[in-house]
Amino acid sequence: MKLLSLFTPPPPKPQLPPEKVKRLYPRLRWSILEATFIGYATFYIVRNNLSTVAKDMQVVFSYDHSQIGSILAVSAFAYGLGKFVLGSVSDRSNVRTFMPFGLVLTALLNFGFGACHNYTVHFWLWALNGFIQGAGWPPCGRSIGHWFSVSERGTIFSIWNIAHNVGGGIAGVLAAYAASHFGLQNAFFIPGTIAIICAVYLLWRLRDTPQSVGLPPIEEYRNDYPPEAPLHCEVELSTKVLFVDYILKNKLLWVVAFANFFVYIARYSMLDWGPMFLREVKGANITTGGFSVMVLEFAGIPSTILFGWISDKLQGRRGMVSLLCMIPVVIAFYAIVVYPHTSMWFYYAMFSVIGFFVYPPVMMLGVMGLDLTNKKAVGTAAGFIGMFGYLGRTAQAKGFGVILDHFRATLDVVGSWNIVLYTIVACTLLSVVLLAFTWKVKPRG
Repeated sequence: MKLLSLFTPPPPKPQLPPEKVKRLYPRLRWSILEATFIGYATFYIVRNNLSTVAKDMQVVFSYDHSQIGSILAVSAFAYGLGKFVLGSVSDRSNVRTFMPFGLVLTALLNFGFGACHNYTVHFWLWALNGFIQGAGWPPCGRSIGHWFSVSERGTIFSIWNIAHNVGGGIAGVLAAYAASHFGLQNAFFIPGTIAIICAVYLLWRLRDTPQSVGLPPIEEYRNDYPPEAPLHCEVELSTKVLFVDYILKNKLLWVVAFANFFVYIARYSMLDWGPMFLREVKGANITTGGFSVMVLEFAGIPSTILFGWISDKLQGRRGMVSLLCMIPVVIAFYAIVVYPHTSMWFYYAMFSVIGFFVYPPVMMLGVMGLDLTNKKAVGTAAGFIGMFGYLGRTAQAKGFGVILDHFRATLDVVGSWNIVLYTIVACTLLSVVLLAFTWKVKPRG
């Protein structure tokens, strides 16, 4: 019970005088944005390190594509489940302790993964790591939902969302450098050490809600209320009302969740399998493979900010913007198939196109979870949409591993990879079809 009490949200404090509110609110808003950004980026370096060294694990441990795919798949499935379960828990928890605790646990699991040499242990440690990683996004979404108002949500989330790209890009390069210079196990030991340090930093910088430090709700502070619920922003919801009325009965949320399933296949196909694709098809080395991940991730930074701002200017029509972004992603994957013998720079260019256009939908579909629900249900809605996204990642991680092993027997290396790429093209087209149903959707509040 004492452990659980660490996560109990602090009660509201008496509101501070106006002059203190005016001075403190901007400083703490920056602190929340900064801390959640750095914290979530750090979650990535202890989650996305495995795919960069997957080829080396095949060599050292004699794992095949299907076994690597199984580890990636169970981690993705566990992450989707963890994001949903822990997202619901985060709606009732103190962000200041909940997020750092999750980061410490995932760091310890990285230490264990790097230290062992058994496939079964690797499988279950990375599954547990995936589940605990679900403690990353929901508290960030909850924090931003409480500290930033509806009219600035698209812009703020577009800035915050590049934590995905920064963390993911650093993860690939850090894992490649650690493995090539200090041995394979250090691709897990070094990121784990960084995560422990970051957890201490989060305890220092994070705060729970504005009310917990004597500040008014963000809607009152900015006089910026959601259009359909200005009087009910701070009404606490029962678990049944929160889950049934705001999640299960929300038809548009289901459409967004299914669209996210296919968007995540497009996103993670090259993050999970891209380094191995380049090493098997183009003869790239571990450093080049890690660099390809950084290219894809960093390409999404300017576009995420740009399209988030555009979505705000279009009155929150994030479904419309997401659909338009996914069309170039389809073209880029198709180009990789039809131009298979070009230089490495061509692949870098296509990875850049994919990263530039896939990350705005990744960000905006998450924000739509806030737009389509009450802010008290943010963590649950984010977990629900995220669960479908990581079911998509699970499907591609295991499915593509099976496809590669199956068709390798009858086709050459390039032919088996082409089957994978055509599958990605089809999934990306399905995301476009589903996003068409959200073309006119605006925030409900």
